[in-house]
Amino acid sequence: MTTTKPVRQNLDNKVSLTGKVMVNPVFGLVAPVAGQVRYLDVAPAQGTPAKPTRVATVWANGKPSNVDVPAGATFAGRLADDKATVPAGMPVASARYAGYGIVAEIDGANAYRISDSLGNVQAQIKNGPGPFACTVLGTIAALPAGTIPEPPAPTAKPPASGPPTGPGGPGPERRSDTEPSTPTGLRLVCTAPAGVKLINGVDATLQVVTEKATNVLTVPVEAVAGSQGKGKVDIVKADNTRETRDVELGLTDGKVIEIRSGLTGEETIAVPGPNLPPGRPEGDPNGKGGKGQ
Repeated sequence: MTTTKPVRQNLDNKVSLTGKVMVNPVFGLVAPVAGQVRYLDVAPAQGTPAKPTRVATVWANGKPSNVDVPAGATFAGRLADDKATVPAGMPVASARYAGYGIVAEIDGANAYRISDSLGNVQAQIKNGPGPFACTVLGTIAALPAGTIPEPPAPTAKPPASGPPTGPGGPGPERRSDTEPSTPTGLRLVCTAPAGVKLINGVDATLQVVTEKATNVLTVPVEAVAGSQGKGKVDIVKADNTRETRDVELGLTDGKVIEIRSGLTGEETIAVPGPNLPPGRPEGDPNGKGGKGQ
């Protein structure tokens, strides 16, 4: 029998994602509060904006909260109806980053793990630069197709001189140079620091730190039975007998797991941990097999 002692250490909970370098990736901007979204008519960008572009406000209790496309990106579409009531955190606008970004698709199992922890992301380019800090853009939520309405037609005024404007004459400015965004799945978009050389289409790995804990009590994951916050460990007593004890579980990095309560740190722990009871065959409440036994 192998035994171990609980150890105090710092612990990071990390999620690794597979991504690619992309040119001009699309990302979503969410409603900062619950309320009524009111869109602004955004003129087509003349070059890459050097400062944020306001695209909407969300009104709640008579106060507006702004939705701005960050500098270095352009407006790519409305994601809700004008004056719609939206919940906080819902994507309401899409934007297109001007330049290289790293895009990683996310499966549903990881979405909740990383949704509140997008500030700490490290990237590694396969056979290239890294690891380096990758700045996250927008939200990971899947986006519907964006829409960019035509600007309202100007009020017609007769010209002071020259031929009248009729069918086929000048009209309101069109947005043919601004293409609305297409739907996306769950994904994380981030950008590399200046000076990091990126090549479109190259594979990359992103590592997201979702939680951190400092100086916490840990044991090897093999010593614990259970998950979802509750588990059991076997305490080895002085006479070499075992006592199974309930513990509260916390973070894990795949090698060790945090013990939030149930241990003092002085115990000797058996590895592997307690065996879970075998499952009963279907239709047999007594665990003695199927019918006729």
